[in-house]
Amino acid sequence: MRVMIRRILSSAGYEVAGEASSGDSAVERFASLRPDLTTLDLTMPVQDGHSPLARIREIDPQARVLACSQAGQEAAAAASILEGARDHLTKPFHPDALLAATARAMRAA
Repeated sequence: MRVMIRRILSSAGYEVAGEASSGDSAVERFASLRPDLTTLDLTMPVQDGHSPLARIREIDPQARVLACSQAGQEAAAAASILEGARDHLTKPFHPDALLAATARAMRAA
């Protein structure tokens, strides 16, 4: 999923500052890189994405986070928005959906 997101965003002209393979790593990368936008999969090994989302928002309450989850996880999707994600994508998603959600998140103040 990370490779696909990187490819789509890079080909659209976005710079991908880094990647992480776990929630803890995502929080560490966010803290060190301070990206304009963070994509966060809510379905990860070891822990779900809700705890990393909360920790990212503690570091920066204005952080732009785009959450992703599998179809059928509507409760997780809704929770991510309540927890501060700017938008949510259901996997699998079309590249245009990722680009549209990215644009919306980047416009949001």
